[in-house]
Parts: sequence; C-alpha cells; structure tokens
Amino acid sequence: SSITQFLLLAFADTRELQLLHFFLFLGIYLAALLGNGLIITAIACDHHLHSPMYFFLLNLSLLDLGSISTTLPKAMANSLWDTRAISYSGCAAQVFLFTFLLGTECAILTVMAYDRYIAICKPLHYGS
Repeated sequence: SSITQFLLLAFADTRELQLLHFFLFLGIYLAALLGNGLIITAIACDHHLHSPMYFFLLNLSLLDLGSISTTLPKAMANSLWDTRAISYSGCAAQVFLFTFLLGTECAILTVMAYDRYIAICKPLHYGS
C-alpha cells in the first residue's frame, strides 16, 4: 500500500468555528500581503532606498510573502470547505518550500546582521 494523502487535524469541529478560523486566517493573510507589498513598493519606487540594507529588507519581504503563501491558503481552504485531506505530493511540496524559505530568511537575517555590524563598527569600510 502506498500513501496518497494525509489527514490534517482540524482546528474545530463545528462549522461556525471553522468559518471563524477562515476569516481570521484571511485577515492575517491580507495583512501580511498588504504590509509586505507596501515595503516592496516603497523600496522599489524610492531611489533613496536603494542601499544594501533596504535591498535585504526587500528580499526579506519577498521571502515572507512566499512562506506565508505556502501554508496559509491550504489552511484557509480546509477551514472553508470542511476538508481535512492534503495529497502526499502537496504536503511534501509545502514542507520543502516552507523549510527552504525559512532557511533563506535565516540566511538573509544573518547577512543583515553582518551588514549592520560593518556599518556600526567599521563605518569607514562600509562604503566599499
């Protein structure tokens, strides 16, 4: 026998709570899209923000959009349609993408920390 799908644990068994979870997740998702979209737009449109630190913030916002878009839409769909199944390949893709995006976020944060260290501790070397 081979595994074709996984059953997810539901947040709630009653329909009203499932809809409440859907709207809660929708609010969180829209807030993340709006916040990260504003950061991306501000950095892309203002030429004064084209410095290394803002370049890293832009990439961090893109990674955050990717990581929240990996998991939240499936959770919202499960809450809205009262389903609990996810395919094996869908689960593997979610785990791989989420792990990759979070690992990349950690790497970007490490580079941002090093960038700030150089800017504060060695300001004469920062320009080069």
